[in-house]
Amino acid sequence: MFRIKAQSSNALAANTLVEELQRYFVNQLATVVCSRNAQACFQAVEWFRDQGRHGGGIRYVANDDQVFNRGSVNSSQIHYDDDEKKGLSSATALSAIIHPLNPYAPSVHMHISWTEMKNGKGYWRMMADLNPAIKNAQAVLTFTNTLKQVTAGQYLAGSVQGDRYFHIPALERHRGAAHFYLEDYASGDLEADFTMAKLLGKSVIETYVELVQQAMQHHPDPTEDDYRKQRAYHTLYFFQVLTLDRGTTSGLLVHDQNDLGIMGSLPAHIDKQLLASWQEKMTAPQDQLLSAILQALPDESPCAINDGVKLALAVVVRQHYTRNPHALAMQAQGHVIPPTVENHR
Repeated sequence: MFRIKAQSSNALAANTLVEELQRYFVNQLATVVCSRNAQACFQAVEWFRDQGRHGGGIRYVANDDQVFNRGSVNSSQIHYDDDEKKGLSSATALSAIIHPLNPYAPSVHMHISWTEMKNGKGYWRMMADLNPAIKNAQAVLTFTNTLKQVTAGQYLAGSVQGDRYFHIPALERHRGAAHFYLEDYASGDLEADFTMAKLLGKSVIETYVELVQQAMQHHPDPTEDDYRKQRAYHTLYFFQVLTLDRGTTSGLLVHDQNDLGIMGSLPAHIDKQLLASWQEKMTAPQDQLLSAILQALPDESPCAINDGVKLALAVVVRQHYTRNPHALAMQAQGHVIPPTVENHR
């Protein structure tokens, strides 16, 4: 099988951009964090949408458990050039999540995508958020300053929208310590928007790798209490992704051909008892979703999130929203809901 690319010149340019950023991120992590080559640190996994007829993607999965708790750097392009009934022409994306093993090294999430509709509309989605298990004020400031520098006049809107998107109402707190999120973004200057997307991606990568390297150097021997704090934060991350994140949910509802990739953001271990303690804070029907999630998890401490568990969780989330489509309105959102998600409400 091979992946057929989209026909649009803008989609092809976006695909080149996200693949360049993907290679850059993997190589930076491999050479700076692992001090080894990318092939040793990451395994490439390819997947296909409809046997490649409608595209697909490739993800690089971290396999060095001396450095990573979990890591996945994904690029994909989905298109429907041959399907007149689809309103979506193409969606091209880089989506990356890195959870380092060292509790003092922050996790990071980044998503940069270009979407084209068949009515001629095209727009960007740009997200970047720093997720420390043990907060370091200087690291948060460094990451925030990077976002300010590269997004310029868009930083205020992106930070406000990010703070809204990553808020967890049931727990009255946020996932992450620094957030940036632009949805449905198109300034009218296509070249400038491409430039900003590339600069955002490269700058976040460079800043993040530097922060991880510093954390590992300053805290080479974490304690068991440090790892306990990390599991507690990873439990929060897990909770937000599976009960609030629109990107995860919409990906699972569209198809089941990349469930492991979509669930690649989940950390390797969580605290099931802590997760269960939040069920009473949930409103219906999301309390039912968390109950089903808990049933799908193994009874062990710490609770391992392996590939089998991730596939089971994908089924749980898909079934929940198929039975309760109105619950999609309860998920996180910025100022607008993209049409690719709105179609599933």
